Amino acid sequence: MKKIQILGTGCPKCIKLTEHAEKAAKEAGVACEIQKVTDIRKIMDMGVMITPALAVEGEVKSVGKVLSVEEIKKLL
Repeated sequence: MKKIQILGTGCPKCIKLTEHAEKAAKEAGVACEIQKVTDIRKIMDMGVMITPALAVEGEVKSVGKVLSVEEIKKLL
């Protein structure tokens, strides 16, 4: 099972990115656990200064933008 992390404080963009990640995983048929990381310290520890960000298996793949469903599918 893949681990997808949404890094952000819960702003509208973070919520949208979460929705896109859920849809991408479903469409791609990838079993995953989507985890929301809202703790600023944890986000900064991952090297992220601008949210929202997306990490797959602990590796940051996108920072500061809401990826489309298609873009996320390519990262899975």
